Amino acid sequence: MSDSEESSVDIPPDDDPEKELIREELKNMPFEDLIKLKAKLGAKVYNSTVLGISKPTETVKKQGFKRENKNRPREMSFRKPIHSKKQKATSTTSRDPRFDEKCGEFSRSEFKKRYSFVEDMRAQELAELKANLKKTEDPEEKLKLKHVIQRLDNQLKESKKHRNREETQKAAIREVQQAKDEGRTPIYTNKKQQKLKELVKQYQDLKETGKLKKHIEKRRKKNASQDRKKMKSY
Repeated sequence: MSDSEESSVDIPPDDDPEKELIREELKNMPFEDLIKLKAKLGAKVYNSTVLGISKPTETVKKQGFKRENKNRPREMSFRKPIHSKKQKATSTTSRDPRFDEKCGEFSRSEFKKRYSFVEDMRAQELAELKANLKKTEDPEEKLKLKHVIQRLDNQLKESKKHRNREETQKAAIREVQQAKDEGRTPIYTNKKQQKLKELVKQYQDLKETGKLKKHIEKRRKKNASQDRKKMKSY
């Protein structure tokens, strides 16, 4: 709208004659001048003087929402905010009993004692695999069974070796304690002497089971293979 065009503003009538005169003058005022006047006076004074509105926005009366059927849900006004109860997320922290101080200290002997049934299961599985190896005629199946049998056999041997080593160490500790109790000077054994004792016990076990000759032959072949490798490197 240009400055030359007159503004068409609908102004409600008022009983105050001074306001009525001001409104008559403003009727012929350009629209841009009215905007400038509103910015100068302020929205509250402008609305009260020109438009005759006491409040900038009309108050909305509260309406009573009624239901046509009592079984229907109650109709709520959209003006009222709905406050939903926020549930606090409970953070659960995982706990590893192996590294938790509350679960006590780790005891290797107690662990082996409680899980000793695993070795019995391995021995039973090894016996079943050996029986299957005798029955099967498939070359590929035989090769797979041999690999599994060898692995289980090595695990059982290693476990037995650790158990014998622990028994030897416990026996040495008992001997030292017994010597102290009797007032004698205890004889302490170093690692080299402990290893010699373990080897003696190992050879005694092999001799009792009749596997000593086979073990010596295996060790001889292994040493010969190592010697050949050393000669090739020179």
